[in-house]
Amino acid sequence: MIAGTKMATDCWINETLYRAWGQCFLVRRELARARSAFQDIVIFESETHGRVMLLDGVVQITEADEFVYQEMIAHVPLLAHGAARNVLIIGAGDGGVLRRVLQHRNVERAVMVEIDGEVIRLAKKFLPEIGGDAWRDPRAEVLVADGIDYVAQAPDASFDTIIVDSTDPIGVGEVLFTDAFYADCARILTGRGVIVNQCGVPFMQADELRGTSRRRGAAFPHVTAYVAAVPTYVGGFMTLGFAAKEPGLDEIPAAQLRARAEAAGVLGRTRYWTPEMHAGAFNLPPYIAEHLPKQPAG
Repeated sequence: MIAGTKMATDCWINETLYRAWGQCFLVRRELARARSAFQDIVIFESETHGRVMLLDGVVQITEADEFVYQEMIAHVPLLAHGAARNVLIIGAGDGGVLRRVLQHRNVERAVMVEIDGEVIRLAKKFLPEIGGDAWRDPRAEVLVADGIDYVAQAPDASFDTIIVDSTDPIGVGEVLFTDAFYADCARILTGRGVIVNQCGVPFMQADELRGTSRRRGAAFPHVTAYVAAVPTYVGGFMTLGFAAKEPGLDEIPAAQLRARAEAAGVLGRTRYWTPEMHAGAFNLPPYIAEHLPKQPAG
């Protein structure tokens, strides 16, 4: 796909994430095409997946399966923590993570920092169901700003959970995968703090999981990952990196997660997340687990 080239109705659009492998969508109609200060943005109506957003030629979200990724990147850290009141979201300009975070009645404040205001504008206009009423929730603070700068300047221990929903570590998303960024995240998290970030599809992007896990391990004593099966993130399981200041937050039993989800008001409102899926998602197949840092014994 070439920026500035108008897509005709009923044409095919190819994702450009990998040089030698990909997927394509039959386009019913193009809804938006823009070049922001940071990236190419395209939104179109597909034949099979509803509306789809691409950034720099890479699928970010589809209406058909967005619930898988959004539920797992939001509900898992909040319910693992168990009492998160202040949540920081980096990226996630479509609003889907913000909406899931605000489903938790115990959340008092959700700060979302997205560097590209054009993504927010177009998502509100063409993907209104993704963010829903979250944009107007009084607990939400939506900033068009640099997440790196925000984290560097935020006060110590000001958030309970950080969710990093970024593009892959290339282009605009590259700076969100550095040692300095994770060190600042650790500083601004409370003592029971948890951070999650997307780490790609390890069947194709093992270096991403390996590298980000090593960097998180320099700032957090407990580093692991969990998986979600998102159909449009081709290549098998998507991994979500999980790092915590306190041990055991990746080992919460399903019964306890169920009680927490009920208290938070999210039980029965999900299409992918369940207490059992949450608990099981940390049981990684060896081809994924081998890319994580070895945890100290005991």
